[in-house]
Amino acid sequence: MKKFFLTLIMLAGIAIAGQAQKFALIDMEYILKNIPAYERAAEQLNQISKKWQSEVETLANEAETLYKNYQSEAVYLSEEQKTQKEQEIVDKEKEVVELKQKYFGPEGELFKKRESLIKPIQDEIYNAVKEVSENKGYSLVIDRASDMSIIFASPKIDISNEVLTKMGYSN
Repeated sequence: MKKFFLTLIMLAGIAIAGQAQKFALIDMEYILKNIPAYERAAEQLNQISKKWQSEVETLANEAETLYKNYQSEAVYLSEEQKTQKEQEIVDKEKEVVELKQKYFGPEGELFKKRESLIKPIQDEIYNAVKEVSENKGYSLVIDRASDMSIIFASPKIDISNEVLTKMGYSN
């Protein structure tokens, strides 16, 4: 009976080992740095972001100037004039908030621009990773750039260069 039980455990162990899954790593930062289109898109996004930030700052400075002028003139203004100046300041500050939201909000222009420039590159990388994984029989591919809990990984299981080659970029 012991031999039967021991044999059954060994067969189960062999079956589990036979079903071991293959996995690989990619380094998304490395891949993106080796794609010229990504570098151009990132630079374009940076330029647009700076331009829009400048617009927001200009408007915020206008609101601040209105407030400072109001403070220095407040003693000379009637209640009606004070109310009018306060409303101008509030409207200008509201305009600043709306412009920030328009450009940098969750559904803002920067998000849409990033989506249009970066998403096609990410989709291309995903498709290349998927194809390499299917060809090599990998069940799992982990991005080492985004997973900080990976302390060490053998370079043998890094398929970043294969993904770049599949996409037509030599390294």
